[in-house]
Amino acid sequence: MRLIVGLGNPGPRYERQRHNVGFMAVDAIVRRHDFGPFKPKFKGEFAEGTIDGQRVMVLKPQTFMNVSGESVAAAAGFYKVKPEEVCVIHDEIDLAEGRIRVKRGGGAAGHNGLRSIDALFANDYWRVRLGVGHPGAKELVHAYVLQNFPPEEMLWLSPLLDAVAQAAPLLVRDDTAGFTGKVALLFRPPQN
Repeated sequence: MRLIVGLGNPGPRYERQRHNVGFMAVDAIVRRHDFGPFKPKFKGEFAEGTIDGQRVMVLKPQTFMNVSGESVAAAAGFYKVKPEEVCVIHDEIDLAEGRIRVKRGGGAAGHNGLRSIDALFANDYWRVRLGVGHPGAKELVHAYVLQNFPPEEMLWLSPLLDAVAQAAPLLVRDDTAGFTGKVALLFRPPQN
């Protein structure tokens, strides 16, 4: 069993923002792998399906980013999912647009969603970091992640999300090197 969590903020006002790229990635996985519909559960939107023959649950916490851990802890606790069976997909300002990194454990690096999960659930879960770029100055970060992706960035974002969804079977098998390799084969980040 696997739990894949996409981080973001709930509601139409936030759905196209950089901070919601985790929600967007989970939506792409659900579409690609024909999961059942999202239902309200665990203070989030929850869906189930199979990927590569393995039962997978996906969760989009609806608690707002800063308290995402409440939703993750509730779902993981109910299903007795271990931290190493949880994968959290989130935006990463310290990676250039379209870059991707996967790692297990580590610090929150200023990301309030990760900080909440670390405090209320565990730290030793998988993190899929999707690069959204940095605005150039620390004081601009908050406003930057809460801006919508402009149309020109959708030219790289949509193919990235498709590649993540297509490579999801490797992620479910804990083949993180294979996952990042397949995403790299399917998607070319924008050149800065």
